[in-house]
Amino acid sequence: MILATTKVEDFDRFLKVFSTTSAVKRKQHGSKGATVFRDPAEADRLWVLFDWDEKGWQSFVSDPEVPPIMKEAGHKTKPQAAPFAVHYSA
Repeated sequence: MILATTKVEDFDRFLKVFSTTSAVKRKQHGSKGATVFRDPAEADRLWVLFDWDEKGWQSFVSDPEVPPIMKEAGHKTKPQAAPFAVHYSA
């Protein structure tokens, strides 16, 4: 699992691209799905939980076809993976 955050210009525009063009590209890099959350403190910030491994994430963010997709989706910032802190079994 990868937790990432980004800022977007327009939520609906983001979702349209995220659920179509971006979904196809993520799948090519091994993503098994994603859950999107809106940040309650920042209207333009999103948090996304990806069912993805680190290798697939790195492959996706280094793909030269990804930046134009992010631009189309209205990203204000490049998505960043949240740094791992600790894992608990329960």
